[in-house]
Amino acid sequence: MTVDIRVIRTGQMYRYYLRQTVVGDGRRPARTPLREAQEHAGVPAGRWMGRGLAVLGLTPGEEVTEAQLRNLFGERGRHPYADRIEADRLAKGDSTKTAFKAGALGRQVTVTGVDFVFRPQPTIYLLWALGDEETRRVIEAAHERAIERVLEWIEDEVAVIRYGKDGIYRVRPAGGLVAARFRHYEARSGMPLLHDHLLLSVKGQRLDGTWGSLHTLALHENTVAASALYNELVAAEVCEALGLATEPRTVTAGRRPVMEIAGVPHELIRWTSRRSDQIAACLEDLEHEYVTAVDDGGEPLFLPVVSERARAKLNRIAAKMTRAPKKKARSLAQLRADWKESAIATSGVAVDVINSLLEYARAAAAAIRARVAAVVDVALAAVDVAATVFVMNDGGRFHRRHLLAEARRHLALVLRGRRREPGLDDRIVAAAISTYCVDISEPKTLRGLESGYRLYTARWSLADLEPDLRPSTTAPERQPAAAPDAPAAPRSSDLEPGEREIPRVPLRYERAVLAGAVVREKLRATIAARGQAYDAVARQQAAKPEQLLAPPAVGPEHDQEPEAEPREAIDLTAMRALKESRADIEALDITAERLQHLQEAFIAAADRARKTTNRYTDPEDTHGHPARDYQQAHRPQQSGPHRERHVSH
Repeated sequence: MTVDIRVIRTGQMYRYYLRQTVVGDGRRPARTPLREAQEHAGVPAGRWMGRGLAVLGLTPGEEVTEAQLRNLFGERGRHPYADRIEADRLAKGDSTKTAFKAGALGRQVTVTGVDFVFRPQPTIYLLWALGDEETRRVIEAAHERAIERVLEWIEDEVAVIRYGKDGIYRVRPAGGLVAARFRHYEARSGMPLLHDHLLLSVKGQRLDGTWGSLHTLALHENTVAASALYNELVAAEVCEALGLATEPRTVTAGRRPVMEIAGVPHELIRWTSRRSDQIAACLEDLEHEYVTAVDDGGEPLFLPVVSERARAKLNRIAAKMTRAPKKKARSLAQLRADWKESAIATSGVAVDVINSLLEYARAAAAAIRARVAAVVDVALAAVDVAATVFVMNDGGRFHRRHLLAEARRHLALVLRGRRREPGLDDRIVAAAISTYCVDISEPKTLRGLESGYRLYTARWSLADLEPDLRPSTTAPERQPAAAPDAPAAPRSSDLEPGEREIPRVPLRYERAVLAGAVVREKLRATIAARGQAYDAVARQQAAKPEQLLAPPAVGPEHDQEPEAEPREAIDLTAMRALKESRADIEALDITAERLQHLQEAFIAAADRARKTTNRYTDPEDTHGHPARDYQQAHRPQQSGPHRERHVSH
């Protein structure tokens, strides 16, 4: 993800932000004024943003002062001008307690805000770092506008203020939210990394004018959707302004591809990932310690596999262990000059490519736009979104926010950097819910009745796909460690004799791609059987690069209309083309046997659903409740007299 979130608490955490984050992650000297420290660090001053500024007497783009930060984030959520308000009340003869209350925004809180970190994809900030001044200004403007749009979406669709007993009632902040944005230019390693810290206050005003606190869990739950929206917006504006296009690139085999600017060499991305290599090397050691750890009795402390959740925690530990101190502050102009010099010397990319990076990217974009049409098929997008979310969520249960995030990723893949019409992501989600999802909610609170917290599952069953993906449970053998002062060896997929990979719970993305392909082909075959021409592979042309498409059929045997010629349920020609490409599904091992297995599984599931539907549509059966019984068929049964499931939202 390109958007991270962390809560801000009063006390030590706030002091950390005041000492380092607001001055570019540097070390702020003691008793140094904030603006002076920012100028010394080479970063711009923080700026206020959000629709809630007017209520507090602030204006968008106004410079953030240290006193305002201290009051809003460090003093348990007080008015940014609390000092002035309190002094005025005291001058009018009010008591100290009354004056203090006048400067408060509702109740005092410990969690005073959240820190959203926005950073574009590597190819975008590489163009920002190595391009000319015009390119830099365009990317920075797109970056800022994307942050503004995401904040507006949070204000309108995500942020809620809880009130009432146990916070059972919720309301949107009527006046909007307040946030302070701080710009950083580089990573801890000294490599280019354009990113902004958005310190979002949890204070919001209700309709009656009283102040309350945002429900931070809702912000955490929608971070993935916010990240997908930010990626889509910043890429679209950069591509439109500079004449570029995006393409899917596989970073890790088996994981979701990321959308990057086409034409930017992958070697430049590797040049910026020195810190990633350090984290990966440390993570490998931590994983081995994890799977081999035993207690005093010699029994394993953990499972002999590294789950995705455990690996995420180990990755955070590795990041902290390898974090280097901030280097000496430099101006942005000096940073850009040093970055270009370093890229030319150490990246392995030709000098003329680095000096003409924008022209190379424009040439690649012209080729992509000439062969890939920006056509979004809402019906097929709903298939992909529902299948992907169903497979990638534990237990096949999900909320609307999961579908929304996946819909935005799908649009980024299809449009390749082009703008989309507003609300298209919501239309795809609505189509997915109405056509391919079943509501299995059993709300026990008012919160569970909200549309955003309804619980869904898909109308399909993929349980019989699990056996082929179970990991080995044998602990790995450990190779002798290298000398401490030896350079880290490059990570390779070729293992030495006797060496074994750390076993991990398999990733689900390849299964999700397969599931979406099978459902699309089944939809095409079903509609074709009704006498309608509906080729799912052809309708998905906009979402695939040219090399992913099946070659056009030639010869007299293909002169007939598609609907008049018998066709197999799975288009193996197109699927073999998918296997041979290395663009966005590089890691898939698609075979005819596996596709046949998938086809049989979906046909069996469809037959079971048809039998259930026929049973409840019998005119003589006047006591059946098809919707209720159909949903119950998708719920796991519990033993005992109480069969209600307690769902964690």
